[in-house]
Amino acid sequence: MKKSYSLLPAVILLSSCGGSNNPPPPPVSTEPAITACPKKGGEEEKSYVPMDQQELLSGIMAGKGDEVFLDAFEHGDLIFGTKFTMGQGGGAFIGGNEPSHYTRIPRADLNAPGEWGDMTRLVMRPTGPNAQSCGSCHSQPVDDGAGPTSVNVHRIPQLKNPALTIQRNTPHVFGLGALQRLAEEMSYEIRDTISRTSKAACAEKNQKTEPFTAKGVNFGRVTIGCEGGTAHIIAQESALEGVSPDGVVRPYEWKKNVAFLRDFMRHAGNNEIGMQGVELVGKDVDEDHDGSKNELSVGDMTAFTVYMAAQARPVTKIELDDLGILAANKQKLKPEERKQIQRGEKAFDSIGCSTCHKPELTLDSSGFQEPSNSPYHRDDRKLFKTKGQVQVDMEAEGVKPEHPVKFDLAKDQPDNRFCQGSKETLLGAFEKHNGKTIVRLYGDLKRHWMGPDLAERVDELEEPEKYGSEEPNEEYGGHMSLVNYDPINKILPPESYPPYDPVKSKAIFGTRELWGVACTGPWMHDGRATTLKDAIELHGGEAEESSEKFKALSESEQKDLIAFLGNLVLYVNTAENGKTPDPLSEQCEVKG
Repeated sequence: MKKSYSLLPAVILLSSCGGSNNPPPPPVSTEPAITACPKKGGEEEKSYVPMDQQELLSGIMAGKGDEVFLDAFEHGDLIFGTKFTMGQGGGAFIGGNEPSHYTRIPRADLNAPGEWGDMTRLVMRPTGPNAQSCGSCHSQPVDDGAGPTSVNVHRIPQLKNPALTIQRNTPHVFGLGALQRLAEEMSYEIRDTISRTSKAACAEKNQKTEPFTAKGVNFGRVTIGCEGGTAHIIAQESALEGVSPDGVVRPYEWKKNVAFLRDFMRHAGNNEIGMQGVELVGKDVDEDHDGSKNELSVGDMTAFTVYMAAQARPVTKIELDDLGILAANKQKLKPEERKQIQRGEKAFDSIGCSTCHKPELTLDSSGFQEPSNSPYHRDDRKLFKTKGQVQVDMEAEGVKPEHPVKFDLAKDQPDNRFCQGSKETLLGAFEKHNGKTIVRLYGDLKRHWMGPDLAERVDELEEPEKYGSEEPNEEYGGHMSLVNYDPINKILPPESYPPYDPVKSKAIFGTRELWGVACTGPWMHDGRATTLKDAIELHGGEAEESSEKFKALSESEQKDLIAFLGNLVLYVNTAENGKTPDPLSEQCEVKG
């Protein structure tokens, strides 16, 4: 963002004695001071009560969509910050003689009927519950942020083998709605490649090869021949890379294995805080044996999802400085600091980091809808009431694709609104340019092999025997493999897929978006890197060449690159209407 000043001409005051040796006063800016704008929605404190999905639907159908969005956002904010009691359904029965309803370490050793590790349960829990509220872990440097290693989540993907426990560091949740929208548009591009290439092959009466490219990210290739007017895929010359066999981009979790926010939120509520959504376990079902039923309503889950989707986007120090926020709080960037950031950005690109950590991707449409307009990013009605899937008819409950809660990612975020006189700056909203919405994520939503040094003891999502089967695999919890062939939803023939590699798969992760990275240390999937320099040097596999190039940089060049990463920050203003915005958190100061 650029800041413009209107300067009054300097006036030199001369005394009757023939002048003065004092220097002229500095130019005075006539631009109004930057202040916090009035917040959208209500200001009063509320206590948690379940939200009725039918009321949301009624408001939408009555043409009150904007009000519905704000009500949902506020209610989701309330859910995020509420410390749920046992009476409200927080926590879960662990088992045995355990009086606690919370556990930091998965208790697969407690596997009697109704206990934590009982594999006959409707919903398998790979972790926790480990906290009373979402904000207990997502707190760095502000609410909705990341978490230190002290709140790492311990997960056990294979319930029959408790020794294979892994850890996950808590990521921030800023900008999440844009990630789903990118995944939706990218999935359509990938899946449309086969149709387009088939038509071209038959029109040209020749074999045709096209990349599976979405928004400039390459996910493999397809080769199609055409005989007698019928197109066919040439399997041995086709392959998908870094995406599931169904061609659906999944933007969430460290393994990029969750397709849409609502699915992520319902499992996070269950796994982390023990609040089981009705849609996850069914009505009037105490599935976690804690004495409570109907712990989160369908309306709660809609609101929770909308709140997450409408989180403000991550920003940069330079943006905050141009807007006057850093200057107002005596944190103004020095000219040399700006130059160092600019040099570091060039170094970041020159050593190849931007190949995967792409600075920006663009959206054709900035409208977010819950439920999604994409059938690949909402619940499949065919799977209702099957084990591990939604247990109620979502459309009958009022979650209707034709009547969604919706908002615009480029203008509707309630947070980070600033005023300078009559001018309002929507810092939390995503930018638009030439009709496109710019998402400066520093990522590609693709999976990559990160090398043996980052390999875990288990592939969290490995399930080669049951993958794609309609029969769930209870031992593995029904997860989706990253690389194995999918006989049901695949878009390529089986010959296009290499054999499952159980060693390499343990080090496959999705590209972590770098927006906000300065405020989220320690880094990597388990928080093992205590400095950004460590994080870069830990990259191997597909990123090893860039990591080696970083090590070859001079000390000053490395510092420039780290300064560039230090420019990528998280910021939420909580100052009251008309007050000076909050300063940038000191936790966002990167020192090596």
